[in-house]
Amino acid sequence: MKKIEAIIKPFKLEEVKDALAELGIEGMTVSEVKGFGRQKGHTEIYRGSEYTVDFLPKIKIEVVLAESLRDQAVQAIVKAAKTGKIGDGKVFVSHIEDAVRIRTEEMGEKAV
Repeated sequence: MKKIEAIIKPFKLEEVKDALAELGIEGMTVSEVKGFGRQKGHTEIYRGSEYTVDFLPKIKIEVVLAESLRDQAVQAIVKAAKTGKIGDGKVFVSHIEDAVRIRTEEMGEKAV
């Protein structure tokens, strides 16, 4: 099993969710997060004063799925989240050793 974590722009959430649903991926965890990458935030002027916005609002999507769906899911996320502008985000893929569904005690891919 693989865990995919994607950090994306907030307005791209619905497009990414729909793209994953088309692949049959049903379960996901979505969190509102703040952070910055290479752009290190930006400066804004508010009521005549300039200030730095270091942490930008982002959405973090977490999905655990069968290894066979990994490449399709990553491609779907990238395609749906891409704007071509700085700050589009990142996708991280990691290995999941095991999973347990608490209600039924199913294990492995059955639990996902």
